[in-house]
Amino acid sequence: MDFAYSERVRALQARLLAFMDEHIYPSEPQFFAEVEANRRRGNPWQPTRVVEDLKAKARAAELWNLWLPESPQGAGLTNHEYAPLCEIMGRSHIAPEVFNCSAPDTGNMEVLVRYGTAEHKQRWLEPLLAGEIRSAFAMTEPAVASSDATNIEARITRDGDHYVINGRKWWTSGAGDPRCRILIFMGKTAPDAADRHRQQSMILVPMDTPGVKVLRHLTVFGYNDAPHGHSEVDFTDVRVPATNLLLGEGRGFEIAQGRLGPGRIHHCMRILGEAERSLEAMCRRATSRVAFGRPLAEQGVWRERIANARIMLDQARLLVLHAAWKMDVAGNKAAQKEIAMIKVVVPNVGCQVIDWAIQLFGAAGIADDFGLAYAYAKTRTLRIADGPDEVHRNAIAKAEIGATPSRREH
Repeated sequence: MDFAYSERVRALQARLLAFMDEHIYPSEPQFFAEVEANRRRGNPWQPTRVVEDLKAKARAAELWNLWLPESPQGAGLTNHEYAPLCEIMGRSHIAPEVFNCSAPDTGNMEVLVRYGTAEHKQRWLEPLLAGEIRSAFAMTEPAVASSDATNIEARITRDGDHYVINGRKWWTSGAGDPRCRILIFMGKTAPDAADRHRQQSMILVPMDTPGVKVLRHLTVFGYNDAPHGHSEVDFTDVRVPATNLLLGEGRGFEIAQGRLGPGRIHHCMRILGEAERSLEAMCRRATSRVAFGRPLAEQGVWRERIANARIMLDQARLLVLHAAWKMDVAGNKAAQKEIAMIKVVVPNVGCQVIDWAIQLFGAAGIADDFGLAYAYAKTRTLRIADGPDEVHRNAIAKAEIGATPSRREH
């Protein structure tokens, strides 16, 4: 394994870092001020001018769709090559969308690239790649424990040349965004199939289809993430053409594995960036603040925590790079254990580092002035999103037990 970055990746890192310094960080206060102004006017669910302007700059700088390896519109980078770039984007809440590298669009576009028909790609993938529309992903349901996706109860029923969809979803990322035009829906086409992993299918649902109703916008630790957000959505007798079904009936889990693997590693890459920025803030604050006659940076407890944060982040990054390398050389399926490992490790490390930063900042850390409270809220959700820690640990243990030689101990 060679984790050295190529000359091309190092050049992209330098260009991204320069763009972040020149455009992204200075625009963050304007973004939150614009969202708050829209909220006061009664509608925070609308695109911000600042992000739309930054998108144009990112496209002009050819820093666009860097995540996509399998399309002429992408940068053609491997997972390992994309990792340090995604980490840089993760340092800012607004950066992933600016570079058209944000969830759930990246995962949805990957599904369309891999499993979509020519018509799907022309109608939905091309405008997504161009940043002209956004998308949503509907999998989790409020009525069942969706950590076991075989529990999903929503129905996709064939009716002639159409499928009829009924069910209720929540944590449907992106459904509140007025730019959201297409949604990928997971439900059961064969609820009585003996193989529980062949009961599910995925289908494309345009957001303006009759019967699709956004019931409410959900908050995460009090934040509603407008204008993106997460919604509870009801589907009542929603009719879409049978051609909207992806790959075929009973292939939903297959598609999910193809989608969620890259999605999980992208989340972990972004968390590393968020945690690195928090550690930097922690170090600056420790140097500038004096308590009990000494700067915090000279007090043993904070030196220990800063040292441990650096150790933990570097360990987590190496684990992510190993998972990315295995995905590149062996495929997403072969790297399932490694993806599960980083999905457990990185959000926990991120939470711990950001928590230490909050503790050092004291009361300032739990306000919104320094972004640490928001960073913690986002990172903590990722111990649940895309599968909770417990599910991933179970998968890791099963893989480890299955790989252990059966010979007797000596």
